[in-house]
Amino acid sequence: MIHSILAKGVRRGAVAALAASTIACATAAGAAQDLRLSTLGPGTSPYIVMNTFANIVNAEVEDYDIQVNATGAATRHAVQTARGDTHFFMSSPNLYHMMATETGPYEGMQGVGRLAENLRTVFNFPMGFYHAVTFADSGIESYDDIKGKRVFLGPPGGAAQQSTSLLIEAITGYQRDEDYEVVSLGWDAAAQSFQDGHIDVYFNPTLPPSPVIEQIAMTNDIRLLGIPQEMGTAEALGPAVARAGFRLGEIPAGSYGEGQVAAGDILTLAVTVGVVTNADMPEEAIYEMTRAFWENIDARAENLPLLQNITLERALIDINTPLHPGAQRYYEERGLEIPEAAKAE
Repeated sequence: MIHSILAKGVRRGAVAALAASTIACATAAGAAQDLRLSTLGPGTSPYIVMNTFANIVNAEVEDYDIQVNATGAATRHAVQTARGDTHFFMSSPNLYHMMATETGPYEGMQGVGRLAENLRTVFNFPMGFYHAVTFADSGIESYDDIKGKRVFLGPPGGAAQQSTSLLIEAITGYQRDEDYEVVSLGWDAAAQSFQDGHIDVYFNPTLPPSPVIEQIAMTNDIRLLGIPQEMGTAEALGPAVARAGFRLGEIPAGSYGEGQVAAGDILTLAVTVGVVTNADMPEEAIYEMTRAFWENIDARAENLPLLQNITLERALIDINTPLHPGAQRYYEERGLEIPEAAKAE
């Protein structure tokens, strides 16, 4: 799929200039410019955060209207945004690294590294923790019990698949498609398939309490699989943790109420993601969107507790994609120290 996208061309100049010109003309004419934002499916923390970003911009920034696309994988969204076909997407430090170095899902994708140069960060935020969910009566009580089971790692070709397969391999030595069956579905379809009993272990990187997992736990007892305490070091987990934006973290005990049978905090992977745009988006537009988001997020968090994890102080955590100049201007005004790697080019 990425091959077909790249085949359309990697010439940034013409595409980006046309996009910027179109936005400028629409704004000058007084009509709201439609922009596209791509993220993960409903119920995931990236969807909630990025949909909130879109809603705030649509309400507070007069000249722009962001439409949310919650299908597909971030690996594809990255290429589309770099080419100017989409205006925002959910990225991550690790995804940007793989794209820039043409590794992981981008291995052999000649030219994708040059495309990565077109990407700029608006803000980062904690995506959350990798939840490994199974039903309490499934007989699966640890990662070792995954052998021979049907496992959803994430959408085909997505960065989550790489992360979860690396985690399973680090803990058990199991190889995907050899020691367990990989279920290839999108986020929404996988959640439903898990509820219908067609998936044994369902992985979802999200902030607790996840609405999707909460819904499952309302009618079923669930178990969250954790990293064994004796393996709870970055050294023991090797490549699963030793990547940009990854660290060990814990899902707090009781995050899913009485339906969660595992006692205590659940040791797992934590990961940072971010809202990323194209370098040629107008500086003033991104400045106004960034300002509007941070001035209105606290009010939204009053009705949606998950958003309380999204704070200005963490907007630049783990950042390795340069900031968009408009976003950097806002953060400098707010007194944030801009890491050298994040300074707008």
